[in-house]
Amino acid sequence: MPKKTRVSFECRECGHRVPKLLGRCPECGSWGSMDEAAPPPTTAPDPRSSQRRLPSQEARPISSISAEQAANVPTGISELDRVLGGGLVPGGVVLISGEPGVGKSTLLLDCAHRFAQTGRRKSLIVTGEESASQVRRRADRTDNLSEGLYLAAETDLGAALSHIDSVRPGLVIIDSVQTVMANDVEGVPGGVTQVKAVASALTAEAKNRNMTVILVGHVTKEGNIAGPRALEHLVDTVVHFEGDKHSSLRLLRGVKNRFGPADEVGCFEMREDGIVSLPDPSGLFLEDSPEEPTPGTCVTVTMEGRRAVPVEVQALVGKSVKDGAVPRHTVSGLETPRLNMILAVLTRRGGIPLLDREVYATTIGGMKVREPASDLALALAIVSAEREIAVSAELAAIGEVSLTGQIRRTVNADRRLSEAARLGFTTALVPPGSVTEKPPRMTVVEVETINDAKREAARAWARRPSK
Repeated sequence: MPKKTRVSFECRECGHRVPKLLGRCPECGSWGSMDEAAPPPTTAPDPRSSQRRLPSQEARPISSISAEQAANVPTGISELDRVLGGGLVPGGVVLISGEPGVGKSTLLLDCAHRFAQTGRRKSLIVTGEESASQVRRRADRTDNLSEGLYLAAETDLGAALSHIDSVRPGLVIIDSVQTVMANDVEGVPGGVTQVKAVASALTAEAKNRNMTVILVGHVTKEGNIAGPRALEHLVDTVVHFEGDKHSSLRLLRGVKNRFGPADEVGCFEMREDGIVSLPDPSGLFLEDSPEEPTPGTCVTVTMEGRRAVPVEVQALVGKSVKDGAVPRHTVSGLETPRLNMILAVLTRRGGIPLLDREVYATTIGGMKVREPASDLALALAIVSAEREIAVSAELAAIGEVSLTGQIRRTVNADRRLSEAARLGFTTALVPPGSVTEKPPRMTVVEVETINDAKREAARAWARRPSK
């Protein structure tokens, strides 16, 4: 009697295998992503059967190998070079992800145009999501036409490799890796097997030709890179392009980088004629202040990668709700759990009953603030809105608020204060012992508790200079 073949099912998002069909992947939580997978080999390969082959190059002492071939090549886009660690690395593979419509293709078209303009080597864009005419229209709109920029609309890996053979580019952009299919590999386009095969082939091609390859990847509903996690391990650099559809601000975050810092952030602004770098984006996150400060606002300085960015936090406190009703606590650009925690601390430690009040909090310019260093500014904005007393427009508050009402230290306090002083802020509230070097012409006040911060903020407003 023939032995029954064991059937397994594989998640097309993360590659996890299970013995039976499930509606939801137990590893990544994706719904409807389980497909029947090819049966595993019946016998394990013998490790002793591997035959020795002649190497392509002999092993050499590391001191005799030149590092000039792996030197960064600037793209001409300052914020992109900042995230990549100085520019594109020949032989490197970059994976860029982001939600649809955020501007990935526009940014990479500008990158390919600038690379081709240098005259060193050509650039090639292989698009599987758009036609060549559609990309040409975008190039006309953004003024990204260059004789050294080549374009091909292909979804077949073999055809894409043939284009690379004929053009011999120094930069290849695949938009996107989920749309390219290897005919000699089983699976649907975008599946685990296909994505791994396509990425592996392009990575090997990049190393052999000493060219840079940029892969565009889709994202899931949760904002993670679609496809197997092995895709992120195959490439050298992983960056994420994010932005709010209702804001012109775009952020390019480094997630992984073998050739530079992995925590860097680049700022861009989306315009009608393309995407431009923002070397100094501080003005986007600070509202144009009137002659007299408005209650319910306070400025903090947040860290985006290695960059200090001042952000204005605004709050509005409404009336108390009726008995039994649940008050609305709404945020935009902030986290709801942190808002609820600040309200509880102000109620318990600050003597201001707020848990039954409707509270709204937001940031200026669509900036998303997630770090605890913004707690103190949020608390002061709420107190200012509730008491109808404005916080000085020349004051910046930096610090994490604990459940005991204490103000805890934050990292990079010196860098934050230096940026605040550069923009004209004259007073800063910080946790005790967090500053080692005070900026000139700035008054740095250390506050231990939330009540101390309330008193110092009121004093700063009282001693504001007369206009």
